[in-house]
Amino acid sequence: MNDNDALIVEFPLRGEWVAPNTPGDKIPSHGTDVLGQTFAFDFIQTDIRSQKGMKFYKSNAIRYWTLGIPLNDCYCYREPIYSPVDGRVVVACDGVGEPRYLHPVAEIIKSFFRTAAISVKALFQPMEKIKLDKFIGNHVIIEFGEYYAFFAHFSPGTIKVKEGEDVKIGDIIGGVGHSGNSTAPHLHFHIMDSPDLLKAKGVLCAFRKYIGFFNGEWEEVKNRIPKGNERIRL
Repeated sequence: MNDNDALIVEFPLRGEWVAPNTPGDKIPSHGTDVLGQTFAFDFIQTDIRSQKGMKFYKSNAIRYWTLGIPLNDCYCYREPIYSPVDGRVVVACDGVGEPRYLHPVAEIIKSFFRTAAISVKALFQPMEKIKLDKFIGNHVIIEFGEYYAFFAHFSPGTIKVKEGEDVKIGDIIGGVGHSGNSTAPHLHFHIMDSPDLLKAKGVLCAFRKYIGFFNGEWEEVKNRIPKGNERIRL
């Protein structure tokens, strides 16, 4: 698949971002087709002064890898998330907690055990009876036409929309967080063909326009799927 096969939506963030996981690099972008996330994106903000790596926090690396850092030390924590479509909110789940501090080793361990717990439960009961909130965190699903936009890992208390509410492109729907199966604050975003995550299939999408950094210069691009090494502005 390429950009010409993609459904076109607006970019859901403002400021400068990168996508460490994107269908522009590999499909499935997260290594799995489950939960409709075949073509999912993860977006984070990084230190714009550094052109190397994906340093997404303000503290020095020694503190991050030893003591850990508070969530508000991460550049994108609680940054606004905007609706990329005109549509209607069909799911608005808030109230899932998030840790106050972030430590890389602890986050990897927690992610492993959350995934394992879901897999074990699936052996003994139907998937539709398994609550996914602790896995996907606070989340919103917006219906637009025959498609559904899915956003995960909102910070608790930041979701601004309610189920049944109509939203327009550019409306703030919540804030970037670290709830659920997340190793650092980020926005997980994808399009799918059903509001039921257990049955949904992913839909490839591209962004109508953004400004990307290519060959040392900023350039406006249209209808493009960003790659992981691109810096993105809007």
